[in-house]
Amino acid sequence: MPDTSPDPAARAIFPAQLLFWPLIVASEAVAAQANGFARLMAAACPTAEPSPQEEAAWATTNHVRLDLQTMRLRDFSVASTGQPTLVCAPFALHGATVADFAPGHSLVETLLHGGRHRLFVTDWRSATNDMRLLTVDNYLAELNVAVDEIGAPVDLVGLCQGGVMSLIYAARFPEKVRKLVLAGSPIDTDAGSSLFSTAARALPLSALDEVVDLGAGRMQGQRVMDVLRPTLIGNEGPKALQLDEATDAAATTLSERFNAWYDRTVDLPGVYYHQLLLWLFKENRLAEGRFEALGREIDLATVRHPLFLLAAKDDEFVAPDQLMSVRRLVSTDAEAIEAMIEPCSHLALFMGRIVLNDAWRRIARWLEQGPMP
Repeated sequence: MPDTSPDPAARAIFPAQLLFWPLIVASEAVAAQANGFARLMAAACPTAEPSPQEEAAWATTNHVRLDLQTMRLRDFSVASTGQPTLVCAPFALHGATVADFAPGHSLVETLLHGGRHRLFVTDWRSATNDMRLLTVDNYLAELNVAVDEIGAPVDLVGLCQGGVMSLIYAARFPEKVRKLVLAGSPIDTDAGSSLFSTAARALPLSALDEVVDLGAGRMQGQRVMDVLRPTLIGNEGPKALQLDEATDAAATTLSERFNAWYDRTVDLPGVYYHQLLLWLFKENRLAEGRFEALGREIDLATVRHPLFLLAAKDDEFVAPDQLMSVRRLVSTDAEAIEAMIEPCSHLALFMGRIVLNDAWRRIARWLEQGPMP
């Protein structure tokens, strides 16, 4: 039987984090090994469907406000009046609990303490077989349903890929958004290079389609994790959570919780994933005004909302310039745009103790500014 395990050179290009989207990334060499990746995926789980996983627990009390095909709209509100804030979580390899991981490591907690008392989060569903043909439009349409349920205009807080969706939504429905926060979001993918964007440009779409075919039309997160698990770095939790010491009991418990969270994955519809990879990374349509959403091409010049941009200096997936370039693409007045670049990794932007206590507290204060309903 041929040896399908990755050789040392291949193992060296497997990253320790794949929150953003499930691809093996690093350099042009990935393209040459793309079909080998598909074979590795098949070998990791030859025929069996990955078993359903238990859902990760939320750290903060909430209830499901809407139960839709693509998401559960979770309501964390502690008041019935005031300006609503909607956190558009990433729909990537891991679940939306990245926004509410644990006490002290929860964006939800930080925003609530910062005065955002009407707070909601998009809890995207892992794609089932009957969701395999869903498109970007399906997700935007149900995001629109969620905003209507909450009551426009909302303050939109987009995390990673959720920031891409939030910016598209603000351009498509500008009257339904008051303020916009984008954190670690790849908007102009030609403005800078990251490990992910370099590999995404080089990856043949045929290889992506082969992997999706293995999942019967879905990108199955558990298959990706089965390939990556042997290469994961043990200190990933302390790095993402920004723990001072990983040896005391509290830090050890948090690291174990992180590992359990990291090991849970979600599946993505193959069509949706294909669209985002092609349109966003290979063709840079959003920055060039050629990204079509809900029947219209998205023109970012229609965005005039106050903006807060948060990037990570050491982000493996989104180069800071890929986000900061938004400033020249939108029509927002320069004085209405705030920006920060934190010395951290991608995941730390959303669950790191230091970033939450500094940058996100500042963002909460910024959201509080201006007229409220």
